[in-house]
Amino acid sequence: MNKGKNQPLSGNAMPRFGGIASMMRLPLADSAQGLDAAFIGVPLDIGTSHRPGARFGPRQIRAESALIRPYNMATGAAPFDTLQVADLGDVPINTYSIAKSVEIIQAFYEPVLAAGCRPLTLGGDHTIALPILRALKARYGPVALVHVDAHADVNEAMFGESIAHGTPFRRAVEEGLLQNERVFQIGLRGTGYAVDDFDWPRSQGFTLVPAHEVWHQSLAPLMVRVREVIGSAPCYLSFDIDGIDPAFAGGTGTPEIGGLTVPQALEIVRGCRGLNLVGADLVEVSPPYDPSGNTALLGANLLYEMLCVLPGVAHR
Repeated sequence: MNKGKNQPLSGNAMPRFGGIASMMRLPLADSAQGLDAAFIGVPLDIGTSHRPGARFGPRQIRAESALIRPYNMATGAAPFDTLQVADLGDVPINTYSIAKSVEIIQAFYEPVLAAGCRPLTLGGDHTIALPILRALKARYGPVALVHVDAHADVNEAMFGESIAHGTPFRRAVEEGLLQNERVFQIGLRGTGYAVDDFDWPRSQGFTLVPAHEVWHQSLAPLMVRVREVIGSAPCYLSFDIDGIDPAFAGGTGTPEIGGLTVPQALEIVRGCRGLNLVGADLVEVSPPYDPSGNTALLGANLLYEMLCVLPGVAHR
C-alpha cells in the first residue's frame, strides 16, 4: 500500500540520536511537486512581544520528532501508507525585517499550495499565520479556521505595529482571508488589557471557547460541533503551543495558567479528522525555555497528529 511512498527512517536502521534531523527523519525535498503534504519550518520570532526564542523552534521540534514512529496506535492512522510526505526545510526569512519576512513566507508557500501539497508548519511565532493565510486565499479563497491559543491574537496593533504575533487574525479578518462564521478559537484565557478583549472576535462571527469553560471536560463533543459548522469548507488549523497549560508546555514565549491538557489537545487535533484541512501549523515553541525538550516533543507529536487527520490518510 505504501509502495513508492517516503517513509521515516527506522530507529532499527539508524539510532534515533543519529542521522539527519529532518522532521520525523523523512527525506528532504527542494520542491513540493509530487508531495501530498510537507513539513516546513519558519524560524521567525521577531514578532514576539515577551520571551523570544521561537526562531529555534523548528530545529528543536525536528530533533524531538526522531522519537515518533510511523503508525498511530491510538487512531489507526497510517499516513505514510497513502500520502507522499517530505521535509521542505526552512523558509529563509529576513531576521532583521518582519515586513520582508512576511513577503518571503507568502512567496514560499504559494508554489507549495499550487502543487497541491498541504503544508504542516513548524513555527516560529504566530506572526507566520498571516502570510500563510494570504497564500491559502490565493489558492482556496477564504478559509475556515480552528485556532487553539491562550490569546485571540486580534490586537489592533502592538507598539504601533500592525503585524506581530498578537495581530494576525485581525489582519486576516480585514483582508477577507477567513470565513468568519466558521472560525473557532479554543483555549482562550489569561488577563487582558480591556474587558472587551474577546468581544471583537465574537462581533466578527467567531466562536470562542475559553479554557475555563472546558476544564475537566472531554472536547470530543465540541469537535463534533466544529465539524458540523465547518463542513466541507477548506479549513486551516493553527495551534499555538501556549494553548496548552504551562505545566505541560512551559517552553513558550507568553505562558498563561489554567490551560488545556495534553489529552484535550489531542482531542482537538484528532477531532479535525473529516475536515477539509488544507494546512496546519504548530507555533511558539521556544527552546531556551524548554530545557527538558518536553514542549518541543509535544509540538512534534501534535504535528504528527495533524498529518494523521489530513484528507486521504489511510486508517487501519
